[in-house]
Amino acid sequence: MDLKSNEPFWLLKNGLTASYPSLKSNKDCDILIIGGGITGSLIAHQMVSDGYKTILIDKRELCNGSTSATTSMLQYEIDVPLFKLEELIGKKGAVESYKACSDAIDTLEKLSKQIRSDAGFKRKKSLYFASKKKDVKWLKDEYMARKDAGFDVKWIEAEKVMEQFGLENTYGGILSRQGASIDAFKFAHELFKHNIRKGLEIFDKTEMTKVEYHKGFNLITVNSGFQIKAKKVIYCIGYESKNLLKENFVDLKSTYALVSEIDGDKFKNISNTLIWNTDTPYIYMRATADGRLLIGGGDEDFYSAEKRDVLLDKKEKEILRNLKKIKPDYHFYTDFVWAGTFGETKDGLPYIGEHKKFKNSYFVLGFGGNGITFSVTGMEMASRFMENKKHPLSRYFKFGR
Repeated sequence: MDLKSNEPFWLLKNGLTASYPSLKSNKDCDILIIGGGITGSLIAHQMVSDGYKTILIDKRELCNGSTSATTSMLQYEIDVPLFKLEELIGKKGAVESYKACSDAIDTLEKLSKQIRSDAGFKRKKSLYFASKKKDVKWLKDEYMARKDAGFDVKWIEAEKVMEQFGLENTYGGILSRQGASIDAFKFAHELFKHNIRKGLEIFDKTEMTKVEYHKGFNLITVNSGFQIKAKKVIYCIGYESKNLLKENFVDLKSTYALVSEIDGDKFKNISNTLIWNTDTPYIYMRATADGRLLIGGGDEDFYSAEKRDVLLDKKEKEILRNLKKIKPDYHFYTDFVWAGTFGETKDGLPYIGEHKKFKNSYFVLGFGGNGITFSVTGMEMASRFMENKKHPLSRYFKFGR
């Protein structure tokens, strides 16, 4: 196949996996979830498992936002290094945040088995390598911080990086045992299908237009004019929360990704490893289950979808130049190119919690490179919210921190 597309690989690979109706009558429920991506699917699973009557709506078709553009690298490492996060929020909060992401990978594995997922969850190691000699000092500080926190890591020199992974022009790096990958687009759809059988109601092409706050419930009007009466609303709307919340709590970024043609033999030495580096912005790559190389990077400030997408050709060339530095003899045959938008916070952490201007409501906004694992943590946090209980991480993930 010789196709270049600005449509995300996962969307084209999986096609239309399910079809859902729009809302055509008034409804009532315990929980209304707004946002039908991977975050919404996980939170819906938790709410249904907890016994709540749950409805989910999305203004698009399900998973056609950021979930279709994710690279689905499941890492415990947060975009802000552990030793720097300790300086920002204290050692306790930093280590607990990292460990929550690590635990989330284990939870996703269990959940994949529980629903008999076919989304290709696979355990992988993670290599974080120094792309410049000057990065070695702080990367070794990061290695010591992770080791001190109890993570299973080891430092490998440049020669070992070349020997084990075939990557040239590195200066050594941190090899972690905890990591995984999955087709998040497919997995989210599997979760929806699983929970529909347990009573979850889903309506796509259904956009919230108005919220009225009452004592003990909210009344949500959607674009069709119908209304949903919900005791609680959980917002799982990712970077689009910028349109709803007026304060400046997240910076929007554009990121770009490429997928090669199928050639599994070329990627055998990295088939079980997630790879990223110390560049700013960093590059990241992994092998897919069907024998392709997925590589991304080129992050920059987001202004509009049109301006983001017009850079596709330029960003493809930029990413391939970066790949050439570490794989000089490898020719990358591009099959897909796409762009996505994500949110970057000041400390690399998500925003999960209540907001003073939204009564009877909760937000699960997993930003940065850990959106999926943060969302798994959000499952437990949202469950506690429904019971009026605090979560240990609430103070670190709250609005106004």
